[in-house]
Amino acid sequence: MKKFVSALLAAALAASLAACGSTPASAGTDGSSAAGPTAASYTVGICQLVQHDALDAATQGFKDALTEKLGDAVKFEEGNASGDSANCSTIVNGFLSTGVDLILANATAPLQAAAAATADVPVLGTSVTDYATALELDNWTGTVGTNVSGTSDLAPLDEQAAMLSEMFPDAGTVGLLYCSAEPNSVYQCTQIESYLQEYGYTVEWFAFTDTNDVASVTQAACDACDVIYIPTDNTAASNTEAIANVVLPAGVPVIAGEEGICRGCGVATLSIDYYDLGYATGEMAYEILTYGADVSTMPVGTAASATKKYNAANCEALNITPPEGYEEIVPLAEGAASTMEEVASLVEQAFAAGLDTQEGAGLLTQAQGKFSGAVDALEEITALLSRNPDELLSGNTAE
Repeated sequence: MKKFVSALLAAALAASLAACGSTPASAGTDGSSAAGPTAASYTVGICQLVQHDALDAATQGFKDALTEKLGDAVKFEEGNASGDSANCSTIVNGFLSTGVDLILANATAPLQAAAAATADVPVLGTSVTDYATALELDNWTGTVGTNVSGTSDLAPLDEQAAMLSEMFPDAGTVGLLYCSAEPNSVYQCTQIESYLQEYGYTVEWFAFTDTNDVASVTQAACDACDVIYIPTDNTAASNTEAIANVVLPAGVPVIAGEEGICRGCGVATLSIDYYDLGYATGEMAYEILTYGADVSTMPVGTAASATKKYNAANCEALNITPPEGYEEIVPLAEGAASTMEEVASLVEQAFAAGLDTQEGAGLLTQAQGKFSGAVDALEEITALLSRNPDELLSGNTAE
């Protein structure tokens, strides 16, 4: 199914590009979809640390931004490190050997690998919490000053602490659950600890080293704490099922640093939109590739806003009523269905615009990206059906 529809969309896109010429039209500085001021083609390497909702969304947003503006003038080489930092260096060096024009480093370990591997090829990070911590920089001013820039996924930690206090004012001890191998997780825990202490909480730290001890460390946190906080931690995001299998039976609520973790094992989050974060990074890449923007002077960008959300199934299971003003996290199945409707709409708009136009080609490119994401979600749903179909409808999924 996925291959068939992807091929159909690709054929339509190829036809539209052939109809409007082999060289995409130029774009003005207003950011309209086009190929920019030159007719050059570009190859972008994407190194992603691991596959989970947040990083996947950031990568998709990045690719959509560039393909909307550059059409078939941009090609992507992608590598997933499967959670192994050592693999990041291998992937990045592979990109450099093929002569990529720019590298997207999705998460801290890929950023560190890319920054160490090249001082010449532009590197943009995304889903990186704190660049000063990741790159061991002193006197941080918001700009790296080298061939590295990008976007940060740091949500306001003071507001996350306030949200925890709003939901659990009578709790005594808050456990910080994180991976000790992720420096940005350590950074977030250090920062939020002081905010939580201002609300009178006792704070205890619980660090797992990798996937092998996630369950045992989570159990220790449940035994000692009233509430658990998990930052934007990639190892945790890849192991939400293991965490949920401990915290829910124990009756201990989790406040999560991002929506994907909350969907799997949390009750609430103050989360940014990772797709939008990746899209903004793609816009930075466009400026670098087509206009020659100096990456060394580009400030690291941040998310425009963060949204309070709750996991309805987990709140119900733990008898928690979220405060007013919180949005329900869309269940996985419902989200996939909605995305498929968007794909159909984009294809319809593309044909209405005309396949011989740049607008039509751009709409088809968007449809391809959204379709790929929806099918990935549907494949995840198929796997989850063997565990508990009710979870899919309620939104309590593990990944």
